[in-house]
Amino acid sequence: MHAWTDVIRKTLLCGALAMGLALAGCDVKNISELEEGVSTEADVRERFGAPEAVWDGADGSQIYEYNRQPAGHVNYMITIGPDGRMSALRQVLTERNFARVLPGMAMEEVRRMLGKPMKITTYDLTRETHHDWRYMDGVNQSDSKVFTVVFDTDLRVIRTMSMPDPDLDRTR
Repeated sequence: MHAWTDVIRKTLLCGALAMGLALAGCDVKNISELEEGVSTEADVRERFGAPEAVWDGADGSQIYEYNRQPAGHVNYMITIGPDGRMSALRQVLTERNFARVLPGMAMEEVRRMLGKPMKITTYDLTRETHHDWRYMDGVNQSDSKVFTVVFDTDLRVIRTMSMPDPDLDRTR
């Protein structure tokens, strides 16, 4: 029975990765068709659809979250300025952003910074909740990894960690 479970799991993973690659291809095309300072909110919605979440910026702008988790390795934040034009488009699952996640931060701050995680797991015995994001690491962006933020019961960051993506462990 264990062998069949592995076969099913690997088949589902391959399907999810194929879907992620297809989305990535679409994203590259959509991004190339948008220009900061020129493209409008309507242009962004036409290419990316409805955002996962909309965050208010300090300057009256709105930040649209376009999540590509759990199959993908990116999350985009697209800023629409008060003038209705796109002022920034950035992929937020980066080592630089991960380094900004500090102990004591609220879960909402982390979510605004990184977008919706691919998975949330609660561990009752340790009284921790883990939020995981899949991302690409390495010089050629070729290594699939998982960045984890560990929260306490008050949903404040305790620690972070990064590890190779366990779903891609080919030694099993």
